[in-house]
Parts: sequence; structure tokens; C-alpha cells
Amino acid sequence: MYSPPWFLFNPHLETIYPSLFRKVALKDFQPERIHTKDNDFLDLYWLKQNSDTVVIISHGLEGNAHRAYIKGMAKAFYEKGFDVLAWNFRGCGDEMNRALRFYHSGATEDLDEVVSHANSQGYKNIYLIGFSLGGNLTLKYVGERKVSASIKGVAVFSVPMDLYTSCVKIAKPSNWIYSRRFLKSLKKKIQNKAKLMPGLDVTKLNSVSTIEEFDDCFTGPLHGFKNAKEYYQQCSAIGFINTISVPTLIVNALNDPFLSRECFPEKIENSFVRFESPTRGGHVGFSQFNGNGLYWSEQRALEFITALQND
Repeated sequence: MYSPPWFLFNPHLETIYPSLFRKVALKDFQPERIHTKDNDFLDLYWLKQNSDTVVIISHGLEGNAHRAYIKGMAKAFYEKGFDVLAWNFRGCGDEMNRALRFYHSGATEDLDEVVSHANSQGYKNIYLIGFSLGGNLTLKYVGERKVSASIKGVAVFSVPMDLYTSCVKIAKPSNWIYSRRFLKSLKKKIQNKAKLMPGLDVTKLNSVSTIEEFDDCFTGPLHGFKNAKEYYQQCSAIGFINTISVPTLIVNALNDPFLSRECFPEKIENSFVRFESPTRGGHVGFSQFNGNGLYWSEQRALEFITALQND
């Protein structure tokens, strides 16, 4: 199990350190833009080496394909001979997406577009990796449908599987630094969207003070939900765990400052799903200093997925 470096002695340091200080030396991604069925676009970022196997990596809330945790995972698998595909959720790149909608924790139709595109490239084996919101999205994707036979396994980390209680957790005073950062970024996104679409009502934006309030005013209604409550109920991955039918690893650190108790199910009645809860790790942390430059989460994902390949 994971043991953090001595100087990362609390969950906030474990969470913040890699976000601020980790640098990953990685060859440049090869960008590709694909167009969605609703006349929008998704930006994809490839590392290719003529493999018949690809890992698709999904980022977290207000992240993108160029974050250190994405690049670290990409490097880990690329150096083991895999092709890699990271992607930006709608509105998470340098260019705002065209549609009124953007992205959310349950927007599996976009992940399906990415998987379908990878399938069209002729890959025999596809593995899905997700972090935080991208982990919830990935679990919901493989749990709500019969997925392509090319999808051989899933590994996700730091997953807010119960969206409502996780929003309550992140709104606690001890987490103000995270919630303020996320809200600032989300509000800016809505303001930029309103410049492109004057019909978007932003009159309530200034009064929004929590992520739940943001989801109630914007995320929910913009994506076809009545409110935040309905959005959380329909999109929380915890409701899809028992219908997953591909080998799946879920890793949530017990000291993750973002995750509620409900994100640590006592028992999962699904032999396809392995749930691990290391004592330490923070949120998308798992920092590690060793000769190979890999973080613990990257080593764990490699172990799990290479074992599936060898079965």
C-alpha cells in the first residue's frame, strides 16, 4: 500500500504538492479534434507507437490533458509500449466549445465518442483510466451500458462516487482553498460562455457561493436536469458499480479531503470490481520519489492493467 514522503504529513499537502510542483518530462502530444453528433468538438491528445493497445485517460474537474497527473500516467504507459489518448472535456481547452452545454460528471456520451473514435483506429484492446470527476464519468460509462468488447479494463483514482455528499464535504471550511479555486474557474467559464451566447442567464452567478449552488443554477439545467439534486442522483457512479462487467480497479485514499464516507462502500457485490482504500494519498496525490519517476497511482494502474493483459 501507499506510503507518502515524510514531508507530506497531512492530506492537504499530499493533494496540493503534486499539483503545484510536479513536472513531467514527456514528448509532445499529437493533437486531434473530432466532431460530436451535436455539432460540437472534442480535443484529443495522442502518444502513438503503433501499438494495438491504447489507454484513454480522463481528467478531473476543471482539469485538462496537460495536467501533471495526466502526463504522469501517460508517460508511465507510453514507456511500457502502450499508445495513449488523453482528452479535454468540452470547454476545458484553450477554445470554448460551441454548444450551450459544456461537461459534467455523467456526460458519458462524450467518452463514448472518444472510445468509438479509438475503435475506428483499429485498437484490439482499450483500457480506461480516470481521475476524480473523470473517474466518476468512467465508472458510470462502463456501468450503464454494454461497452465495446475492445474495452478490457478500467482503473480510476480519487473518485467522488456519491456526488451530493462529496459536494457537501468540499464545502466544509477546511476545504475552502479548493472550493474557492474550483468556483472561480467555473464562474469564469460561465461568463465566457455568456459572451458567446447572450441568451445564457447569468444573473444568479454572483450569488453562487458553493459548487452545489453552481450545479443547481448551471450544471444541472444546462445539461437537462431539473436541479443539482436530480443531476447528482442520476450521475453518481455509486449507482452503477454493481452493473459493471469489465475488470475495474477503484482507488480512493481514506484521507482524501474531497471524498465523503459514502465514497467508501463497505461491500461491493460485483466480482468485476476491486475497491482499494489506502490510508494515505490525498486527492489525486500519491506522490512518490524513486528511480523510475512514477507516482504510486501510476505504478498501481500499470500493475492492474498489465496483469489483465497477461491473463
